[in-house]
Amino acid sequence: MSAGAALRRTPLWGAHRRLGAKLVEFGGWEMPVSYRGIVDEHRAVRTAAGLFDVSHMGEIEVSGSEAGAVCQTLTTNDIGRLVDGQVQYTLLCRPDGGVVDDVTLYRRGPERYFFCVNASNAAKDLDWIRAHARGATITDRSNATALLALQGPRAAAILARLTPAPLAGLRSFRFIDDRVAGYATLISRTGYTGEDGFELYVAAADAERLWSALLDAGGDDGLEPIGLGARDTLRLEAALPLYGHELDDTTTPLAAGLARFVALVGDDFLGRAALLGERQAGSPRRLVGLELRAPGIARQGYAVLDGGVTIGRVTSGTHAPTLGRAIALAYVEPSHATPGAALAVEIRGRAVAVAVVPTPFYKRSQRR
Repeated sequence: MSAGAALRRTPLWGAHRRLGAKLVEFGGWEMPVSYRGIVDEHRAVRTAAGLFDVSHMGEIEVSGSEAGAVCQTLTTNDIGRLVDGQVQYTLLCRPDGGVVDDVTLYRRGPERYFFCVNASNAAKDLDWIRAHARGATITDRSNATALLALQGPRAAAILARLTPAPLAGLRSFRFIDDRVAGYATLISRTGYTGEDGFELYVAAADAERLWSALLDAGGDDGLEPIGLGARDTLRLEAALPLYGHELDDTTTPLAAGLARFVALVGDDFLGRAALLGERQAGSPRRLVGLELRAPGIARQGYAVLDGGVTIGRVTSGTHAPTLGRAIALAYVEPSHATPGAALAVEIRGRAVAVAVVPTPFYKRSQRR
């Protein structure tokens, strides 16, 4: 942020203030980092339900007869697998294979798609998509749209009280249009926490009333408002990448362990030739999970060591409330990426023992 630049606010900023949220700058937005504490909010999502304001995310519509072809060229996954009402996790890549952004792509119809993009990349993504539009109509819906995420084991029961939508038949990575608390809403069974849940796209003007209706409906189930702090610890336990940490313009999906979202056999897309070459030659680094064997937190940028020699860097690290131990994601040389490998992380001048472990660190099936 440049000096004196005004922070942007979501339609729910006033609601956050009234709830006593701690507000911080995040990617040019003034957002709630926590309400009653990151650990308590994290545990609420794992055991009951949490409600997030993620209206800072961007929504970019691609429409017209060329919409499908444009989306196929832009994204690494195979959009030919999509049917109406389906969502696909995918990536926008540069010609050299570097990640422009990781996104979700929604198919509303054969000539109508939309991308949900990361807040910090929204302007960059919009320019990138427009630059490759090839006759498709590109519409930025971000300012008109609010996005609420209802996540946790009680999320479906809470939402069912407010909508006639057939939630029981709504599978993961599917969406429907219906009404929630009387407001027109796109209901998507997706999320960023490692739990079952929903992302609710609603008109910005209706966001605060929908937020209040959800909190009221879920009060007896332990539903709480959740800030970005717990959102980060939740996603890290689930080993979900965060742009600017695990992904950036110089990192490829293959190095990040996202090969299952890259359709190298099939139609061409931006970055495909570079990624084919990387698959044949091997990635020069690999993303791995680390578990600390001694007290400490491995922060982004900390060196990963083997015998005192730097062989990688941490991208994200935290104390995992669900697991009761410190974890991290890091890029290391491929020869050190084997689960069980004994390494160290340099934390404030001392080498703290870590082990390479499988990811995700947490799965829903592990919940007691």
